[in-house]
Amino acid sequence: MSLDTNTTTSQQFSPVIQRLFQKRSMGPKEIEEFLSWDLKALPNLTDMQDMEVTSKRIIEALDNNETIGIYGDYDVDGTTSCALFYHFFKMLGTECQLIQPSRFIEGYGIHPPSIDSAIEKGINLLITVDCGITNNEAADYAKEKGLDLIITDHHKDARDEMPKAYSVVNPNRRDEPKDSPLRALAGVTVAFAVCVKVREDLIKRGNKVPSLYPLLQFAAIGTICDLAKLNSANLKIVRHGLLQIKNTNYEGIKAFFTPEERKRPLVPSEKLSFNIGPLINSKGRLDHPEAALKLLISDNHKEAFELYNQLDICNRERKIIQNEVFQEAKDQVLDSMRDGEHLISIVYAPHFHEGVIGIVASKLVETFKVPAIVFSDSENEGIIKASARSAGDLNLFDCLNENSELFIKFGGHKAAAGLSMPKENLDTFKERMVALLRDIPAIERTQQDYYDVEIKPHEVTPQLIRELDKLEPFGMGNSKPIFKMKGFRLDTYDLLKDVHVRWNFQSLDKKMRLKGISFNYIGKWGLQTPEELFRLQEQGEELTVYFTLGFNYFNGNQYIQLMVDKVVAGDF
Repeated sequence: MSLDTNTTTSQQFSPVIQRLFQKRSMGPKEIEEFLSWDLKALPNLTDMQDMEVTSKRIIEALDNNETIGIYGDYDVDGTTSCALFYHFFKMLGTECQLIQPSRFIEGYGIHPPSIDSAIEKGINLLITVDCGITNNEAADYAKEKGLDLIITDHHKDARDEMPKAYSVVNPNRRDEPKDSPLRALAGVTVAFAVCVKVREDLIKRGNKVPSLYPLLQFAAIGTICDLAKLNSANLKIVRHGLLQIKNTNYEGIKAFFTPEERKRPLVPSEKLSFNIGPLINSKGRLDHPEAALKLLISDNHKEAFELYNQLDICNRERKIIQNEVFQEAKDQVLDSMRDGEHLISIVYAPHFHEGVIGIVASKLVETFKVPAIVFSDSENEGIIKASARSAGDLNLFDCLNENSELFIKFGGHKAAAGLSMPKENLDTFKERMVALLRDIPAIERTQQDYYDVEIKPHEVTPQLIRELDKLEPFGMGNSKPIFKMKGFRLDTYDLLKDVHVRWNFQSLDKKMRLKGISFNYIGKWGLQTPEELFRLQEQGEELTVYFTLGFNYFNGNQYIQLMVDKVVAGDF
């Protein structure tokens, strides 16, 4: 992403980027659309079912000084959605009440006790964000109690019937067009769309309402961290959000950046996905998410700094717990692989921390290249719950749906899902999933080794990295380009903290030196160690490195850095 928002054409890019566009089957028209920043070219974000009645009810609540409550999920998408609505209502001179459930008490979604809690707080209108589409019981209970419940969500409409709420705004409702570009919106952008509609209607009747453009910062964070597909609409929304984040006026967002980071030309999407997202998520993973939400709505620098430090401490604790659970889960998988072809990683331990099982499932997919489901005990005796992650193009939601009679409940997307079931069903579930996957071609259900473009050492230049910045944001549907390179030798390497590797490469003509880094490389399953690579190289084997590219900033300087995924020797 570049701060220059003028249209860039494919002819302005180097041969490496031209080859990348070709590899991704992008012609001139697709490239022009992909690079566009034009918000006027967005599809109509308010073109969703129930949008009119939703806006009308919110404006009625504003006019009558009713208490509005926002109920959001505990992940990044839900937290940014709550913060976005909070700042929107603050623009209108109204303070809404914010409610988030605990992962360990209420669990995901909105439930009847949450309705009682809202009523006790004097809330007259309750709006869900990033949840609610499958919570029919809560909708029925709200109706019975006389509480108007507006559901805004983006998850799959998976129940036999939609919830009978006051209104339901969800681009993935069963009666929304199958080809709607809005289907890719994250929950936070659905919330933004509601704000856009309310603003439009207020302006029509003569009210003055500030621009909602700053709120795109929250939409950008939620979209990237929730892995929403970066279609044309989401690319534009995230670009404009990232453009503002560097010089943000929101103290809560400002807290995530050092003064040095704010001086750099752009905020990369990786800052959101690998730093801001995990920090926001950390509280919800280990206890209650309120500190993260308080941070995002804070208007006080000192308070924001203190809340940020809370998240940082919590995230460090999360990493320790996550590593312990992952190591045990990986050992379980390795033990199970003795039985033949490994089709899916399904692991269980009663003590696995529920707050990290989703991340551990993702790491198992990354390690073993097949779908993963990680179970732990729930708070109810005899009931286990799991986070599931897909591999390749497998629609994991459909696979789970074929076994739905084994579950108490389940929900999610094609690539990620959650479920709970009686522990006694675990063996049957394993057998069924293995049988089901055996009939699906391996290329559809496994994570394939992949690279975008083969590159020569002399093509790795600062100009190439600046061109890559113009392709930002990277994420689901616009992955950061992975390069494959030969024509070099491994000069030296250093081990950092026993698990990270710092690589020093040199082109065979000795004209080019390149530095690389690999985090948590030592002990990765299926990879040759640096020592083995060095020995094989001395025996005449050619090395191949797979990496992404970026700048590393140190002491005010920048230099090219290869983020090395793996180095292989010969035909390994």
